[in-house]
Amino acid sequence: MAIIVNIDVMLAKRKMSVTELSERVGITMANISILKNQKAKAIRFDTLDKICEVLQCQPGDVLEFVPDEK
Repeated sequence: MAIIVNIDVMLAKRKMSVTELSERVGITMANISILKNQKAKAIRFDTLDKICEVLQCQPGDVLEFVPDEK
């Protein structure tokens, strides 16, 4: 099973740059990049909360569960 982070999709829908998201959420561009590139092992709820607030979306818009193919 895999959790996919769709921040890039939401950024495109909102016509927002990674830089703007980083500044408004208060986390580094490096951490946004880690999330975007599926390298994150975890995300704090307060960070997810702020991302959803800034992008005006729900957590399910940012995170997606994709089951493993068997």
